[in-house]
Amino acid sequence: MHLIIEGRVQGVWFRESTRQQAASLGVFGWVQNRPDRTVEVVAEGPEAKVNALISWCRKGPPSAKVTRVTKQRQQWQNAFNSFDVIF
Repeated sequence: MHLIIEGRVQGVWFRESTRQQAASLGVFGWVQNRPDRTVEVVAEGPEAKVNALISWCRKGPPSAKVTRVTKQRQQWQNAFNSFDVIF
């Protein structure tokens, strides 16, 4: 799944919190800040676990204020073995 998260999502520990949440769920992929002040996530794993991560991303960490999550389903690539923060 490919996500773009909008709102107050940079400078609020969104990336690290997403990494921790994904790791606890057993979801693999990555998260990064984008120049347009959104956060981008690529998540791969069992559908129920990815959906749980998406639900979490709709709120984010306590300091975040998510206004929109755009999701695009992608073909499972089995390309990841961890969930990383990209700088």
